[in-house]
Amino acid sequence: MTEEIEYRPMNVKDILKEMKDTSELMVDLAYSAVLYDDEDIAEEVLHLEEKMDVLDYHARIAAMLGARGVEEAEMLSGVLQIASAAEKISNAAGDIAKIVLKKLGLPPELKAAISGAEETVTRVRTSSKSPLAGKTLGELELETETGMRVIAMRRDLDWIYGPDEKTMVMRDDVLFAKGPEEGVEMLYKLAVGGKYQRKSHATQVLIEDLDKAVDLVIDMKNVSELAVGLAYSAVLFYNKEIAHEVEILEAKMDEMKYGLEHWVLVSAKHVTDIDHLRGLLHLAISSEVISDAADEIADVVLRDIELHPVFMLAVRESDEVITKVTVSEQAEIIGKTLGALRLETETGMFVMAIRRADRWLYSPKDKTVIEIGDTLIARGTRDGEELLIGMCSSPELS
Repeated sequence: MTEEIEYRPMNVKDILKEMKDTSELMVDLAYSAVLYDDEDIAEEVLHLEEKMDVLDYHARIAAMLGARGVEEAEMLSGVLQIASAAEKISNAAGDIAKIVLKKLGLPPELKAAISGAEETVTRVRTSSKSPLAGKTLGELELETETGMRVIAMRRDLDWIYGPDEKTMVMRDDVLFAKGPEEGVEMLYKLAVGGKYQRKSHATQVLIEDLDKAVDLVIDMKNVSELAVGLAYSAVLFYNKEIAHEVEILEAKMDEMKYGLEHWVLVSAKHVTDIDHLRGLLHLAISSEVISDAADEIADVVLRDIELHPVFMLAVRESDEVITKVTVSEQAEIIGKTLGALRLETETGMFVMAIRRADRWLYSPKDKTVIEIGDTLIARGTRDGEELLIGMCSSPELS
């Protein structure tokens, strides 16, 4: 039975900030729960979904109380559209997580193929004897030691999104970390002291065009995450160009959904447990809902809806900021690859996309070379934003 939500005064800016952070984290966690068949992470997604329901309720009440005239009501209508879309994203992420909890999952053959193709997200709770407790992430250097970077932490009922090097790890903290699968065992040993038990995926039959399905699932995950990030970028910079890119991603997601549905129907005769294929169908539907919701956020910009300043403040004060920076002449990063620059490690910033001349490079790879005039759309910590801006500036300006 759904609990009654009790109204309490909340700052609109704080509500929107938390909705943005929560919805983005939920998308990442939900896909990881399915790709790696992790029920603990799936349960966390459902807890966050309940939190988003409460935040959406308070956002609506606060907006109604805050409108003191027609002009302010018009600006708040855009904020409400974004809040509603954020809640749709969370609901879709919850549906993805339920694929694991309802034992639909993915075909074992697909899981085995994906495990070597994508970095994983893991959830681990620090024990009382963990050497991590009482130290900051900067002191621990987990990414250097294990290859895993902490993307979020839960302390009792409180969440810390995008923790930085100054964030202290405490006993019984729940860490959510992302990185190569081989790093999970090392992180688990540091946090718990025990041995990590890997899940094995017993394959039974060889499914035709398995690579196609793997590519589709991974692309749907990447496009969903990118669409949400770019949608928030579009409203932050009130940039129609980025908003149009979200539209393009939404159309691309439609095609991938049709492609995955077709693959499921063709492959049905090769799979003994059709529940696994049902899981793929649920994944396709929910992924499309996420991209549609991201498009709703970007639509605010495309329809020239003037946003209330409170939303811009909320995005800028998010624990994970989104920034746009253009590479100046003689900047130190020109001619170097993203892999060589190690921006995530050195600055804490993740490059989501690069604008080059009249085209965009989505999810740029380690081999992508930075050129003069490139515009980087990146997300990360506020301190990292300053470092990235410095690296992209000419020596006399930095």
